[in-house]
Amino acid sequence: MMKQTYSVSGMTCNGCKNSIEKSLLKFNEIVEAKVHLEKKEVDVLLNDKISVQNLQSGLADKFVISEKKEKVDSVFKEEETSEIKQLYPLFLIFTFITTASILIHFKDWKIAEFMYTFMGLFYVVFSFFKFLDVRGFAASFAMYDPVAKILPKYGLVYPFIELVLGLCFLMHFQIVPALLFTIIILGITTVGITKSLLSKQTIKCACLGSVLNLPMTKATFIENSIMIFMAIFMIFKLV
Repeated sequence: MMKQTYSVSGMTCNGCKNSIEKSLLKFNEIVEAKVHLEKKEVDVLLNDKISVQNLQSGLADKFVISEKKEKVDSVFKEEETSEIKQLYPLFLIFTFITTASILIHFKDWKIAEFMYTFMGLFYVVFSFFKFLDVRGFAASFAMYDPVAKILPKYGLVYPFIELVLGLCFLMHFQIVPALLFTIIILGITTVGITKSLLSKQTIKCACLGSVLNLPMTKATFIENSIMIFMAIFMIFKLV
């Protein structure tokens, strides 16, 4: 036995309801038919498959029956909207960092200087949120970062690493080592993020510490990838 729900248009009263139920029960494949007038739907219990075209042929012309479309699209849209709302703080911070970096170098534009400022502000701002709750960050970070999983104390040190790297970029101090460290530490984290995304695990992102509840998403992957790309670009530019 199979249960199937169909949408039916053209129904206006109980007379329509009774007419449709009687018409559908004439089909050998249909064991039971129950019309829901307000929903404009009919639940059908089948003992065998039957096409919508056959069902339509058994109904009066004023009724149009069709397979009920599941509201999958609307569910996806709700989930997508919810995810965007959750990631709003991350997008907002990125926008502010990018805007500030552009304005600082607007009059004397140099792509290298822009990137150093962007990377410096990125590290300083993101480390700030981690410092608000270092232990909470370390716990979340250990859920996906390969090194933090093996060495939990690495998560406690990580905010300090980010702060130091940020100051190096802003002060133009030890730029090459800072670029190499960026590629290494963010590369390792990105590997963990990728594994989490591929396994479809629901993990909290620790990029902004534990203060903001952010889901691990492609946006997190893109965020790290941008920094890694900038670091690799600048190393090649300096060589």
